[in-house]
Amino acid sequence: MSQFRALAGVLKGGRVGGRQCSSSYVEEMYFAWLEDHKNVHESWDTFFRNIQASSPSGEAGERRPSALLQGRVLSHSPDMAQKVVEDHLAVHTLIRAYQIRGHHVAQLDPLGILEADLDSFVPSDLITTIDKLGFYGLDESDLDRTFQLPPTTFIGGGDTTLPLREIIRRLETSYCGHIGVEFMFINNVDQCQWIRQKIETPGIMQFTNAEKRTLLARLIRSTRFEDFLARKWSSEKRFGLEGCEVLIPALKTIIDKSSAAGIDSVIMGMPHRGRLNVLANVIRKDLDQIFCQFDSKLEAADEGSGDVKYHLGMHHERINRETDKNITLSLMANPSHLEAVDPVVQGKTKAEQFYRGDAQGKKVMSILMHGDAAFAGQGVVYETFHLSELPSYTTHGTIHVVVNNQIGFTTDPRVARSSPYPTDVARVVNAPIFHVNADDPEAVMYVCRVAAEWRTTFNKDVVIDLVSYRRFGHNEMDEPMFTQPLMYKQIRRQEHVLKKYSDKLIAEGVVTLQEFEEEVAKYDKICEEAYTSSKDEKILHIRDWLDSPWPDFFTEEGEPKSMSCVPTGLDEEVLHHIGQTASSVPLDDFKIHPGVSRILRGRAELVKNRQMDWALGEYMAFGSLLKEGIHVRLSGQDVERGTFSHRHHVLHDQEVDKRFCVPMNHLWDNQAPYTVCNSSLSEYGVLGFELGFAMASPNALILWEAQFGDFHNTAQCIIDQFISPGQAKWVRNNGIVLLLPHGMEGMGPEHSSARPERFLQMSKDDPDHFPEFSGDFEVQQLYDCNWIVVNCSTPANYCHVVRRQILLPFRKPLIIFTPKSLLRHPDARSSFDDLAKGTKFKRLIPDESPASQNPAQVKRVIFCTGKVYYELAKERKRQELEKDIAIIRLEQISPFPFDLVRAEAEKYASAELVWCQEEHKNMGYYDYVRPRFLTVVANKRPVWYVGRDPAAAPATGNKSTHLNELKRFMDTAFNLSAFQGASL
Repeated sequence: MSQFRALAGVLKGGRVGGRQCSSSYVEEMYFAWLEDHKNVHESWDTFFRNIQASSPSGEAGERRPSALLQGRVLSHSPDMAQKVVEDHLAVHTLIRAYQIRGHHVAQLDPLGILEADLDSFVPSDLITTIDKLGFYGLDESDLDRTFQLPPTTFIGGGDTTLPLREIIRRLETSYCGHIGVEFMFINNVDQCQWIRQKIETPGIMQFTNAEKRTLLARLIRSTRFEDFLARKWSSEKRFGLEGCEVLIPALKTIIDKSSAAGIDSVIMGMPHRGRLNVLANVIRKDLDQIFCQFDSKLEAADEGSGDVKYHLGMHHERINRETDKNITLSLMANPSHLEAVDPVVQGKTKAEQFYRGDAQGKKVMSILMHGDAAFAGQGVVYETFHLSELPSYTTHGTIHVVVNNQIGFTTDPRVARSSPYPTDVARVVNAPIFHVNADDPEAVMYVCRVAAEWRTTFNKDVVIDLVSYRRFGHNEMDEPMFTQPLMYKQIRRQEHVLKKYSDKLIAEGVVTLQEFEEEVAKYDKICEEAYTSSKDEKILHIRDWLDSPWPDFFTEEGEPKSMSCVPTGLDEEVLHHIGQTASSVPLDDFKIHPGVSRILRGRAELVKNRQMDWALGEYMAFGSLLKEGIHVRLSGQDVERGTFSHRHHVLHDQEVDKRFCVPMNHLWDNQAPYTVCNSSLSEYGVLGFELGFAMASPNALILWEAQFGDFHNTAQCIIDQFISPGQAKWVRNNGIVLLLPHGMEGMGPEHSSARPERFLQMSKDDPDHFPEFSGDFEVQQLYDCNWIVVNCSTPANYCHVVRRQILLPFRKPLIIFTPKSLLRHPDARSSFDDLAKGTKFKRLIPDESPASQNPAQVKRVIFCTGKVYYELAKERKRQELEKDIAIIRLEQISPFPFDLVRAEAEKYASAELVWCQEEHKNMGYYDYVRPRFLTVVANKRPVWYVGRDPAAAPATGNKSTHLNELKRFMDTAFNLSAFQGASL
């Protein structure tokens, strides 16, 4: 208003540019000027400045108003001029109010009893009653007055002026009907204009009769599928879609529009509600394969634990009937931990885009479905959104579909979220949000069409909020009347959406009643025939539900093509070549930091001496795999430099902003690409993303590094639900590698322990069973386990285990407890000989001191793993006990190397057996290794514990206490009489 009052002040004197004018003249010249300056955003402000500058004495070359602002002398009324200006501003403000807040009064709830948002007030600037016109300084007499429309609205269609009454009617039609749009928070004018055009243009939401019939047929399939399941298995949980049957035609519309735009692969994630329907009617899983899942007599194939039917995934390639193009649809398997699948889907989508060279997401896209309560409540939703536009994580736009039940199990939204809508989290990435009444199928289809076009046009996320209801309880066995009696009384009276829409189309003459009934009968017959054939299925094969097949990697039966692993050693020339690249800058005229220059000189010196530290060992592993065509991706917080400033895989020019170099990508002419990317400060979301990335291809090494090992705490859901049991539940191999810095170094309880006890507790090998050593025992053990847990003590062994991860004929997750202080420890180095051709990963490193030369004289054998070895070796040397005590390193902890441990126990047959760890007794490895050691020695020899006492926190935060604890257990480790007379 202030700009207009200032303009009115200029008019008070009755002169503009030295000439008298009237109010109509002001109005006329404003609109003429606006027509000349369509692209100016601050129209009135710019207009005002031009008026002030329009005097003939203005500076030469200054932008002048259009000819209508010049050369006319008319009588004037300053008060009327001010009223005209303010009235037009008022109408423009009114239009903007509907664009911003119209969704608050949209008719979104199919039940008509709840507000779609928790903010039930009616915005005062929306014209819900005639007296509201006073808010804008207008009154009823202005309703039939014509106003010029601003360029920020499309309600006029082909008209540039409309009566106020018609302006309000069209705004209500656009923004207050069955669609409510939130988009005015987007700070991009072109994007806002695009949405306005799609929502406001009169008559734009039109469907042909053919499109309406297709929509009806899809709604029939969605509804009758649920009806069929309810009739056949009335007492089974199935998490049906009743109350939001429109989801199926909605998804198919999104896929149709995306297919037409060039998409040929869609990766989806969703919760349990409606999954069977999506599998049947969107992915097109054979109905008999779905129905047989309900057979209680169906025997499981020997492929693991399996999972409930509404957690399973699917992968299917078919023709899209609407576009006649091939399309691949994948629905990811996921657990009941809601929204956990979101980043996994994004990771797999990114991987497919990466391997196909789809740099703009024009071929591969993702669709994520959500429940309203979980979308608002689960933090991983924000973490996933937060990745959406990061260069190394973006999937170039995801379409989110929220099945909004307006309830979470038994919890009312008013006590389940603090934001008005469940979708408000999407505003953080400027994603437009389309709320739509799910009982209006045509409105839903239109919104889906617009959302697909948005993703194609802008490659940004978009959210569709299907405001619906849940006809039954949380599952079909639940009684919702206990907690939501009024809501469910209305639901019981609620007419089904199929009945509403079929009646509408019959009334419109689009279909006849007979045609409708024939379509229903046709689908019912399909279901009955599938039900009959499903009875022939006797065995459940989980691999029929695989969501990420790896063609050519396994045999047709899904078995490894061999059961052996080639040696992981390397040629000397390869080691030297990688070492030279790792210690140089491949680009000319590139200024690096003096500290980095020192590090590179140190590397060069190591290479010259045929040695490697931890950083070089990693370089050797990654670089050699790149040479063999294996893509390597390392992701996590600060991984480019490395938390401990040891890696420096990305070099930054100290004088040119944003100029950087990745030497690893300059190793070979035809190498695979190396991706190293600092992640956002997220563990749950990013680990899920990398897990999904690793699902796309077996021929890639995907690593996630925690900044400190214990930071995996906040990603525990991904570890517990996907990584540890993933193969057992979903027959899904995954070779993801977790790098978890670990070690007691006086750094406090949150920077010391990667919690090895958790990973070992979830390892599925039997502590009481001594395995048979047949065939390639090492590989067979790895094949039988659910994951591999190692704690390497040398750079060479680290390199070997990383290379083995890819050279194995199958994929298992690999958990590596990586060092901190050992990164620069002078003793923690390896010779090139340790990586020579023919060498391989050492699951156990025997003692190499004088004790090993005379094992019969050895009094004690200390088994340990990781960094504590170097402290033990140093103390043994100080006490001159190298002939009396042997120290053996367990490098692979799980699966437990029974064969190698037995050989060592037999070698030192008369010595005491001790397990030494730096972790507290109730943590670390002790509870895992002790029963296995006892199995090795047939319970005939005790295994003594040396380490820290039990504790609640993983480490002390006091340096002095830390050193005292270390001294105490070192004293015990080398006191040869410590266990004399002790009892177990």
